[in-house]
Amino acid sequence: MAQDAGDGGGELPPPVKKKSPAEEEAEKRRKKLTPGSLMKGIIRSGSGDATPAEGDQVILHCTTRTIDGIVVNSTRREHGGKGIPLRFVLGKSKMILGFAEGFPTMLKGEIAMFKMQPKIHYAEDDCPVATPDGFPKDDELQFEIEMLDFFKAKVVADDLGVVKKIVEEGKGWETPREPYEITARITARTADGKEIIPSKEEAYFFTIGKSEVPKGLEMGIGTMSHKEKAIIFVSSTYLTKSSLMPQLEGLEEVHFYIELVQFIQVRDMLGDGRLIKRRVFDGKGEFPMDCPLHDSLLRVHYKGMLLDEPKSVFYDTRADNDGEPLEFCSGEGLVPEGFEMCVRLMLPGEKSIVTCPPDFAYDKFPRPANVPEGAHVQWEIELLGFEMPKDWTGLTFEEIMDEADKIKNTGNRLFKEGKFELAKAKYDKVLREYNHVHPHDDEEGKIFANSRSSLHLNVAFCYQKMGEYRKSIETCNKVLDANPVHVKALYRRGTSFMLLGDFNDARNDFEKMITIDKSSEQDATAALLKLKQKEQEAEKKARKQFKGLFDKKPGEISEVGVESDGGKDAGDARVNGGEATSADRGVNTNDSPTSESEYAFEEERPGLLGSLWPSARMIFSSLGMNRCAIL
Repeated sequence: MAQDAGDGGGELPPPVKKKSPAEEEAEKRRKKLTPGSLMKGIIRSGSGDATPAEGDQVILHCTTRTIDGIVVNSTRREHGGKGIPLRFVLGKSKMILGFAEGFPTMLKGEIAMFKMQPKIHYAEDDCPVATPDGFPKDDELQFEIEMLDFFKAKVVADDLGVVKKIVEEGKGWETPREPYEITARITARTADGKEIIPSKEEAYFFTIGKSEVPKGLEMGIGTMSHKEKAIIFVSSTYLTKSSLMPQLEGLEEVHFYIELVQFIQVRDMLGDGRLIKRRVFDGKGEFPMDCPLHDSLLRVHYKGMLLDEPKSVFYDTRADNDGEPLEFCSGEGLVPEGFEMCVRLMLPGEKSIVTCPPDFAYDKFPRPANVPEGAHVQWEIELLGFEMPKDWTGLTFEEIMDEADKIKNTGNRLFKEGKFELAKAKYDKVLREYNHVHPHDDEEGKIFANSRSSLHLNVAFCYQKMGEYRKSIETCNKVLDANPVHVKALYRRGTSFMLLGDFNDARNDFEKMITIDKSSEQDATAALLKLKQKEQEAEKKARKQFKGLFDKKPGEISEVGVESDGGKDAGDARVNGGEATSADRGVNTNDSPTSESEYAFEEERPGLLGSLWPSARMIFSSLGMNRCAIL
């Protein structure tokens, strides 16, 4: 019998950790080391016992000499250099093999001499760094290294042109991005220590994305959290001209010392600069986990103003609502769309200023009497708090069905108001919750199945009103898969087939209604009559469109006629056209189609050619042909 490793059979060997490509490359290069190829002598001891590790940035001075002591090059001024230390990120920067092996052995403040054979510096096969001009790469050389500093680095730019050192951790995890407004204390020095932006008590204010500070500084600040202190190392590639630093001549590298005092969250909600949310007072909690992202009962104070000069207030809950806040449920179309979009991204206690275009304010929502049509508005909003919807966990079946009916009734109201997308969202919400509901007996099972079918048909009706007929058909199929003789589902699917121009499928569904339930014969007959009328109209349109096509003599060319009345074809059908129906007045309140004795049919469906060959119109359109010529 096989013995378990825990029953005295010995421990299993630990899993072998797969090496990264960088580790594999380092190991491959390390094999080039031979005894005596890399020698180290300590000139001055360093402090502490910590040494640089992978991911650390090392800052150092380097002087290279021949074995005879002749200086080849140096970073130090006394040896002809610029006085600018070198920076490397271990495991990231390209460097000679001797540096890659020698740096991790040094302490902070240490000065050491590394003696390297040619194959360990620039004469290495496949050396990753270019040899400096006039450099004696085939000679044995000595590299004097002073380890000035090393620390864990945050690589901001992949080419290491922007690197950050955290001096003091910040608060929270949110970091600023375009177009956030930043308040920060900034000091800047060149790489050799010359101060170019002096320290001062007053903070700088700027907006990310407006080129008010150098690009590299902006990138680095974009990785900082609230109250964080950091040093951001920026190379010349990322030193762009700005109001903070208008003169950049002669600067190879700048070290920015930053204290991020505050940032104001500014969100472009639509991505086109029209709907802007600007947070002016922080709320409580973590963004966005503690925001009312889901449908909730919200309590807000707000002041609405017209964006004219001077700004005029058209409503203030504190003045016009007896000081009481506005309470509303999100997801029910009770406030303008732009208002709700922004409140969903607020934390309790937060205050924000929102500027909103008319199409997301009051042009598509009941306008206050003192708000003109086409008005751009500004809201000052304070989110006092919110209540999440009731958790269904632990509820009885009857309580669950009651909660479902409440949400469904809200969807019905939204449907009657023509807000089909919001209505569909409510029905979908209940259907998602139903995935976790398990009836206990046959009676509950029947009630549950009927409720779920009713919700699916309401979703199908929303799709139908939104002009998405194929999705409506797919949703009806969910009901018919479970109950192939569901008359209401057949009627709804048949109507969508007819609106799509699939007349044969529509006829099959309407005729099947009669064979299943004689009480539906009147409705099915009316639907078949309307179907016949639509087919005749389609044929008439096709004959008119192709009039004279076959009247020409052999060899003559006939051009297909084009409608001159500006009518659209099936692909451009829109909802809300045609006759008013009882279906428009009430959404699937029962499982019988008899409440829909009248029918709404949109614009003309495809002509005869379109019905027989649905792809024809798309092919002609893709070829740029609005009419076809047939020999």
